[in-house]
Amino acid sequence: MATRLSALLLVSCAALAAEGGPTAEQLADRESRLDRAAALKAEAKAQQKQAEALLEKQEAACLQKFRVNACKDEVNREFRATSREAKRLENEGKAVEREVRKEEVNDRNQRTAESAAQRPAELEERQADTKAAHDEASAKAAVHAADKAKRTEEGVRRKAAEAEKQRRKQADHEARQATGRQKAEQRAADAAKKRPG
Repeated sequence: MATRLSALLLVSCAALAAEGGPTAEQLADRESRLDRAAALKAEAKAQQKQAEALLEKQEAACLQKFRVNACKDEVNREFRATSREAKRLENEGKAVEREVRKEEVNDRNQRTAESAAQRPAELEERQADTKAAHDEASAKAAVHAADKAKRTEEGVRRKAAEAEKQRRKQADHEARQATGRQKAEQRAADAAKKRPG
């Protein structure tokens, strides 16, 4: 991770140097300090792991002794001392990283202040671009809304036509059924008249 951070720092700083940022010596100094910070943090992590492994081993050995609690207390004191040293190294590495990042922020702020004179023109250009993009999006949205309204209207008309067609079909069907019932009733009446009664 430290090499990736260093490479990223180098690339970004090289780009910044082209814009009037820190010098090559400053960049090299920052990179070396970041490498040192990464080494300190790695050493701290290794010390902590080693201390934890030693603690576990020594606590197991304490169980074989007559004064178990006194042994464990001594082992824990040694562990805490080692852990404090590891934490101190880690904090020192973090402090170096913070210092480098603070310098980078200060450089960035300085460049930002220097480029403040260019900002109004850039801002106007960006606002014009944003307005053009907004107008284009609004026009597309209006076309889309009009198209959607047209499709909705066509759908309503189509549904109304289908409903009317269905209503006529139902009316025709009911009329045929009524005619069929009348004819059936008429035949039944005629048949009843012909039957001797």
